[in-house]
Amino acid sequence: MSNSSLMPVSESTSSSRPRVGGATVRKAKLPDAVNIFELVNSLSGDGTLLRRNYAEICENVRDFTVAESESGVFLGCGALHLYGPHLAEVRSIVVKPEAKGQGAGGKLLRALLAEAEDQSVTCVSLFTRIPDFFFHFGFRVVDRTLLPDKIYKDCQTCPRLYACDEVAMARGPIPRIAVLGPSRFPQPELVKLQAGSIASNTGK
Repeated sequence: MSNSSLMPVSESTSSSRPRVGGATVRKAKLPDAVNIFELVNSLSGDGTLLRRNYAEICENVRDFTVAESESGVFLGCGALHLYGPHLAEVRSIVVKPEAKGQGAGGKLLRALLAEAEDQSVTCVSLFTRIPDFFFHFGFRVVDRTLLPDKIYKDCQTCPRLYACDEVAMARGPIPRIAVLGPSRFPQPELVKLQAGSIASNTGK
């Protein structure tokens, strides 16, 4: 998932640390940045994940949630990038090979979905090569051109722009607004976030 909703989520990520098979999840802190950096970039060589530099991870560490064992061993991570109330994206969700089968991946995803719900985000998106996993969480396959914020932020600079083998997925209603990119997106149905505030990409 180069950057890799909403099934009803009853678990909160604010103070509890729900467990699945002994794994717990919590919001990442700066000391976790090294582990996140090493794990994400270990899968960047084949394009599974986009390479992230250490400074970028530190700057965005508050986007991340981490999974760890009962003894505090780092097992995996995932991030929720917020574009606005209309859209968030699940990114960089990955677990160590030795943690697979313990439910850590599902626990991370549920925590990220709970965070999106807490933020009142109406649509959660992701790009992945394993859509079957995300179908179980209420995601569906969508046309990537319906997510212009994502395309403008990442896809235009991706080395696989013209050979992408990932599937775009979303959970919730597809946004009718966009906050990034040039104003020439050919989508006349885009509307303003609020009258007199943030302009949408309608070219007006």
